[in-house]
Amino acid sequence: MVLFDLLSRRWAMGILWNLASEPRTFRDLQARCGSASPSVLNTRLKELREVGLIKNGEGGYELTATGRELFAHLEPLGDWAMKWVPTL
Repeated sequence: MVLFDLLSRRWAMGILWNLASEPRTFRDLQARCGSASPSVLNTRLKELREVGLIKNGEGGYELTATGRELFAHLEPLGDWAMKWVPTL
């Protein structure tokens, strides 16, 4: 339940999704998460760092090995959702 609570917070999943392909700077993440305020984005980044899903790397924020492992489980859910959405 702890994981679901964390992932259900505003922009937590969006941050993970945006970091899955490559490291990103705060500004890049902010541009990709357009409606996220800087304070919400900062809070989510801090929370995700504290639980070991992301870290500060040379190129900006990036997924840790644990974050990549989590994303490997989430990615099929995203694929499924893309097929499901048109049925709504």
